[in-house]
Parts: sequence; structure tokens; C-alpha cells
Amino acid sequence: MNTDIQHYITKSNHTEWQPLIEKGIHYKGIFVKSLRYDEAAGRSKTILLRFEPGAHYPYHNHPAGEEIFVLQGEAIVEQTTLHTGDYLYTPPGFKHSVTSQTGCTLLFVVPEEVEIL
Repeated sequence: MNTDIQHYITKSNHTEWQPLIEKGIHYKGIFVKSLRYDEAAGRSKTILLRFEPGAHYPYHNHPAGEEIFVLQGEAIVEQTTLHTGDYLYTPPGFKHSVTSQTGCTLLFVVPEEVEIL
């Protein structure tokens, strides 16, 4: 284990937003920044997502659940609007989509890879 705390800090303000592309699919209007990349899993487990107004992430499943914190704006999950400061935990197997009419920035903790349905 690396004992240098600097190894574990992500300076997200110095990182560019990247288009969200998963398994070759480009989700238009959604951008990502990785906060914690898990080397063993080969994927990011903690990310920031930015939705432009009108952006939509399709119906999907989180086999190990997920955590969402709305940093800015509004996101719609299963016809429920989450506002700045709202937190949502979805348990394993909870299926849903995410849309933002106004745009938003979200903090996501995703222990396992998403399954698009």
C-alpha cells in the first residue's frame, strides 16, 4: 500500500470533463470525471457526471447498488426529481433511468459495473 496521501488525492478541478462512452456507446450530453479508479476492478468506482440540459442515461441496473449525490441542478430518477443537496441510495437490482431537463452535476459511487437493459 502506498503511504503517501498525495497518491490518493484527485484534483478534479485540474481534470477535463470527458464524454461518457461505455462499451463503445457515446451518451450524448453526459460527461464524466473519474475520482477513484480501482486498479483491481479495472474501472472507476467513484465518478462525477455532468448532464447537459435534456441529456438522458438509459434504463439500467446496478447489481451492487449505487449512491448518488446531486452537487448542482436537478436529475430525474424514476419520475422523481432530485435537487441540489439530495442523496439517493439505490439497492442492488434497482432498475431505473436518469434524465436532466435543466442540467446537473452528480457524484456517483458505483461498486460494480452498470448493466444497460
